[in-house]
Amino acid sequence: MPQPTTHHIGARTAYIALGGNVTSPHGTPTNTLREAIKRLPADSLTIVAKSRYFATPAFPTGSGPDFVNAVIAVETIMPPDALLAHLHEIERQLGRDRRQRWSARTLDLDLIAYGDVIHPDTDTFAKWRDLSLEEQQQLAPDGLILPHPRIQDRSFVLGPLCDVAPDWVHPVLGQSAAQLFDARPAEERAELKPLPEGD
Repeated sequence: MPQPTTHHIGARTAYIALGGNVTSPHGTPTNTLREAIKRLPADSLTIVAKSRYFATPAFPTGSGPDFVNAVIAVETIMPPDALLAHLHEIERQLGRDRRQRWSARTLDLDLIAYGDVIHPDTDTFAKWRDLSLEEQQQLAPDGLILPHPRIQDRSFVLGPLCDVAPDWVHPVLGQSAAQLFDARPAEERAELKPLPEGD
């Protein structure tokens, strides 16, 4: 759903994945995501598109209540690290607690892509992309990696991303968001349930 745009000279289009599966002072996970989106715009950041909200099973399976997930596209002149700090500040404002990896959470804001930027380099991206599931649960990178090394593995990210940018091409894998989503198992894709607009 395209939104009114204020163009910034030299801006890049970045994609942010949102998720949550427990209530916050703002109410349901959907309401918390809506509140996060309200707080995102800044002098150097404009929202240009927003996906539908999707109900998705918690990952890993059985780890908690269903999530609500979405993706937004923003146009920004913030460098990636500054944009990530902005996202972390919004998480903090809305009660995110980062003590346990992959735990239930009020809000998760992930910078999943920043144009076609690969950061810090292809080898680092490949190292984190190729971790086993067990390693993923135990390890977290010290710094920002772009694109997010798990995009291609997660229908709950790819489905909403296809709402806003089906033609976005992964700068390392060379496939579009739509191609990556189509490559996921059919039963996994079917687990994404679009929520009614009022939910």
